[in-house]
Amino acid sequence: MSYYRSSGPSGYFRPSLFGGFSFFPPVIRWLLISNVTIWLLVDFLFARFTFAGIKVGGGDGIITYFLALWPIGTNFFPWQVFTYMFMHGGFGHLFFNMLALWMFGMELENTWGTKKFLIYYFVCGLGAALANLFVAPLLGQVAPTVGASGAVFGVLIAFGMLFPDRPIYLYFLLPIRAKYFIAAYIGLELFYGVTGSTDGIAHFAHLGGAAVGMVYMLVGMGLLPGRGWWHRLQAGSGDSYSQSSRVYRRDERGVVHDAKFYDIRSGRPMDNETEVTQEVIDAILDKISKGGYQSLSAEEKRVLNEASKKIH
Repeated sequence: MSYYRSSGPSGYFRPSLFGGFSFFPPVIRWLLISNVTIWLLVDFLFARFTFAGIKVGGGDGIITYFLALWPIGTNFFPWQVFTYMFMHGGFGHLFFNMLALWMFGMELENTWGTKKFLIYYFVCGLGAALANLFVAPLLGQVAPTVGASGAVFGVLIAFGMLFPDRPIYLYFLLPIRAKYFIAAYIGLELFYGVTGSTDGIAHFAHLGGAAVGMVYMLVGMGLLPGRGWWHRLQAGSGDSYSQSSRVYRRDERGVVHDAKFYDIRSGRPMDNETEVTQEVIDAILDKISKGGYQSLSAEEKRVLNEASKKIH
């Protein structure tokens, strides 16, 4: 049942191992490598050098001056709303951000596709930057900010909305459903942000990433206006898309009879008597990449579930 589709012009990646699921899909892998590499360069290699008597690397170096997110009017440059996501304040900061990104992001990328996930990640990171620039100062929280935490909080929100009942093992021992874990986490961030905590953490950047992620998801689900814009943005992501259609008939009372599901490309019915082919699975996974798991019909979910049992 395992298969591979090259990213090619569509930009959609589907790896060959584990029935189409990758533990290190392209965007996650690229983000992990780039963040770790930049941290090593800034905090170790370039920290050894100086320019005109000023350190090049390190937290107080030239690189941080230009790439961290500074408050408007204090060393601020427009590109910092993106570059700050690749800067980190130490090994612990980097490690936990990358661990959370990998744990929650790999399933999102496998579900959505590479470009859709990449767009979502940077949209959340941008939202986190804007919240830190314009909301945090209202409560007197003004300081340079580094880290991927804001974008990662957007990833947490998306995971909680798509997989609300997925167990998360707190301290690797205590199972808690994703929706409760993430809601509690966001609640703590809101508390610390509003009360003006001086723990050195950019809580409003976290909240900004989470808020933008939630709005993005709700618009995509049609629960907020702007779905047309959302679809245009996703169309620009280049992810391949195919969907299944229902063929049915109604009687005069509007009751549906003999509902069947057909794959648009193969034209074959998807019912209990039909063999689940690779083409059918491919169409279902393409549909997930566009609209998420919640966009599947009951029959498509059943087919996917049966296929996963055969894989495992």
